Amino acid sequence: MHRFAPQYFVLILILSIGVIYSLKARKLTPAGSVTGVICGFLIFAGSGFTGLAMMTCFFILGTAATSWGRAKKTITVPAERNGRTAGQVLANSGVATICAVCSILFKNYESLFSLIIAGSFAAAAADTLSSELGIVYGKRFVNILTFKKDEKGLDGVISLEGTVFGIIGAALIATVYLFHDRNLSTFFFLTIAGTVGTLVDSLLGAAFERKGLIKNDGVNFFNTLSGALTALILYALQ
Repeated sequence: MHRFAPQYFVLILILSIGVIYSLKARKLTPAGSVTGVICGFLIFAGSGFTGLAMMTCFFILGTAATSWGRAKKTITVPAERNGRTAGQVLANSGVATICAVCSILFKNYESLFSLIIAGSFAAAAADTLSSELGIVYGKRFVNILTFKKDEKGLDGVISLEGTVFGIIGAALIATVYLFHDRNLSTFFFLTIAGTVGTLVDSLLGAAFERKGLIKNDGVNFFNTLSGALTALILYALQ
């Protein structure tokens, strides 16, 4: 037990800092913070500091991107004054948490589940950066289904600039994963997986969310699931 005490001390420290900041800055609701801590513990238990580092990286990227250019965003996107809810946390981290639990139960596949977790976070980061920064820096906005000009901030509307930011977001998560797996092909797999995830997110937004058939949390969940499955498929095909 004493052997692992330092690791858990660092884990508790990281999660505590995250909770205090999230509540003080109103990035998460109290329920969202508790959910984030539970997800963090399970992800750490299933994939160690690599999983926790990817989750932390996603949180930092998401927080920074959401805060950046806030004045422009309030015109098109309603502000989340009280922070993200437990449902929103699960929408972005639920797939990774499920995979972490599977990793705990099936130790022989721990490395594979870590890769899948990375794919889900790559998709979450890609989607967040593409939407949040695309609104700020995008010049021409089109509907992903028709490629006709459309209003920025609406579901399923993309821009070239936003897509590039999404690829960068996926690549940043892939870079964190490189500290665990120094295989360059894995870096490209995860970058592709994240990009696929955010494109799926936009497609679902245009086809279903606009019509009220699915809510944003559901779209985000399928985004991360798509990233996770794409990472798994690319790994299997190599």
